Amino acid sequence: MKYAFSTNAFRRYTLADSIRALAEIGYEGVEIMADAPHAFPAALTEADIEAIRETLRSNGVAISNVNAFMHHADGDTYHPTWIENDPALRAKRVDYTLRCIDLGAALGAETISAEPGGPLEGGMTAEEGFRIYREGLAAVEERAREKGIRILIEPEPDLLIENSAQFLRMHRELDPAVFGLNFDIGHFYCVGEDPKALVKELQGCTSHYHLEDIASTRKHHHLMLGEGAIDIPGVLQSISDAGYDGFVTVELYTYEDQPIEAARQAFAYLKSLDL
Repeated sequence: MKYAFSTNAFRRYTLADSIRALAEIGYEGVEIMADAPHAFPAALTEADIEAIRETLRSNGVAISNVNAFMHHADGDTYHPTWIENDPALRAKRVDYTLRCIDLGAALGAETISAEPGGPLEGGMTAEEGFRIYREGLAAVEERAREKGIRILIEPEPDLLIENSAQFLRMHRELDPAVFGLNFDIGHFYCVGEDPKALVKELQGCTSHYHLEDIASTRKHHHLMLGEGAIDIPGVLQSISDAGYDGFVTVELYTYEDQPIEAARQAFAYLKSLDL
């Protein structure tokens, strides 16, 4: 497997400087945040996209994934969601995702990660949320198929889809050639699941992994690798044993005040495991 680092920890840096810093540390890949201030698709020109391609080429770094989850440029981390009560806001999320698909294709990415519906708000039931989310995914399916991009749903605590059972329920209704799983190791741990055991169960759906540590309280707060309660060596060994040869991306956006130091410490931890 290969290691990458998500640029969502580098919101105080330009995307180019983030890529250069991660390449210097030794990461083979970067996950690009499709949000301000890095690569919000609606704000990018063709020249901007070519500049990103050139920065990746000149630093010998690949794209592990395009993070199409956060939406601060036009809302916040979650909003506008796929399941807003207001159809106009749902349309904004769909339009954003279509643009992320185009961006991913232009940059040579294979996947984008997507919000798992969003928080249930305004009295919306889970059943209604699933129905509306499915309609939103249907609206982006053909574009993803045409562009050769796989859309990866990322379960997260307190959102519509937060555990493996809910993900599988949705995934059974989708085309597996177009939709898959962004397996966030910490998120599954937060909701009481064993990520090490889930690797094998979900390996047929998984195209990318997020990695962070989580405290024994299972509170959703991303910690430095080795400073929480997750058996990270065991999880990574399970991923290796499953024959996965793609990217595992470290996601430590909680270290925005010291992203280079965090990226360097995480890289040293991973290399010490010698997997």
